[in-house]
Amino acid sequence: MVGTDNGRNVTIAMIARLAGVSVPTVSRVVNGRSDVAPQTRKRVEELLTRYGYRRRSPTRQTAAGLIDLVFNDLDSPWAVEIIRGVEEVARSSGVGTAVSAIHWRISSAKQWLDNMRARSTEGVILVTSMVNPPLHAEFCRLHIPVVIIDPAGVDPRESPTIGATNWAGSLSANQYLLGLGHRRIGFIAGPPHLMCSRARLDGYRAALGAAGVPVDPALVRPGNFHPETGYLAGTQLLALPDPPTAIFASSDQMALGVYEAVRKRGLRVPGDISVVGFDDLPEVRWCSPPLTTVRQPLAEMGMLAARTVLRLAGGEKTDSERLELATELVIRDSAAPPRRR
Repeated sequence: MVGTDNGRNVTIAMIARLAGVSVPTVSRVVNGRSDVAPQTRKRVEELLTRYGYRRRSPTRQTAAGLIDLVFNDLDSPWAVEIIRGVEEVARSSGVGTAVSAIHWRISSAKQWLDNMRARSTEGVILVTSMVNPPLHAEFCRLHIPVVIIDPAGVDPRESPTIGATNWAGSLSANQYLLGLGHRRIGFIAGPPHLMCSRARLDGYRAALGAAGVPVDPALVRPGNFHPETGYLAGTQLLALPDPPTAIFASSDQMALGVYEAVRKRGLRVPGDISVVGFDDLPEVRWCSPPLTTVRQPLAEMGMLAARTVLRLAGGEKTDSERLELATELVIRDSAAPPRRR
C-alpha cells in the first residue's frame, strides 16, 4: 500500500481493477517498462494520478511477474521443448516461469488456481487443454490473459491458440511414403480429443485418397503419444495377416515404441518395414536408424505463446486468434521402398 485517496490506502490491485487490466500490467507502467500498449498505459497513468498513487523507491519495487505454464503432465521430452521456448522469452523479458502439471484433476486444478491467485501472474499458457467456463470466469475476473498450445477443441471464448500445421505435416509424411512405393501404410493416432491428433489423421486420409489408395480401417490404431501405445499398436499391425509395409506414428515417442515392436518380431527398420514419426524430438536423430519424422517447431511454439501472453498482459491485441507454425518433413534413414513379398 503506497498512497491514499480520502484516507483510503491505494494499491496496485485497486488501480488494476479500475483499469480493467492485470496487476503486472500496472506494475510495468509504474516501473517505466515499455511493453505496455499506449492506450493501456495512458488509462493506467490517469488512474494513478487521479488516486494519488505514490511510486515506491527503487529498493522496494514490486517483484517481477511470472508466466504460468500449465501441462496435463510432464513425462515427455515434448514438454521440455515447450518449456525451453517459453523460458527463453520470459528470461529476456525479465519475468519468471512457473511450470505446473495438474493432470486436470479437480484437487490439483484448485490448488494451482489458489497458488496462482497469490502471485504476480502476467498470464497463463495452457498446453493441450481448453478453458472450462468456471476457470475462464476466474481468469476474466482477475484480468489474466490466457493462451492455449495445441487446444483440445475450438474454444468458444476465443482464447488465442498456438499450434502447428499438423494436417500438412501428416500429408507430406504420407505422400513421402507413397512416393517410395508403399500402399499399405499403418497409422497410429494420438488422443482423439485433441485438434492436432484429428488433423494428423485427416492428413493421412487425404494423402491416401489423393493417391487413389483406400483407407483400410485395420491399419488405423489408437494411441496417446506415449511409447507404450506405439509398441502395442505396432505389435498389432505387424501381426495382421497382411501387415503394412510402413507405419506412420503421429508422435516420435510412439514411433520409438514401433521400433521396439519391430525388434521383438525379429524384423528390421527400414529393411522389413519403414517407420515415420511426428515431432522431431532431439533424441530421434540418435536412435538406430535415425528417424524420419515431421518437425514440429515445439520450442518456437512456446516462444510465440509467451510473446502473445506478454502482449495481451500489456494491453495489446493479437493479430489472429489462431496461430500456426509450419511443419517440415525431416528425411533420415528409417524409410525405404517396400521389400517385395
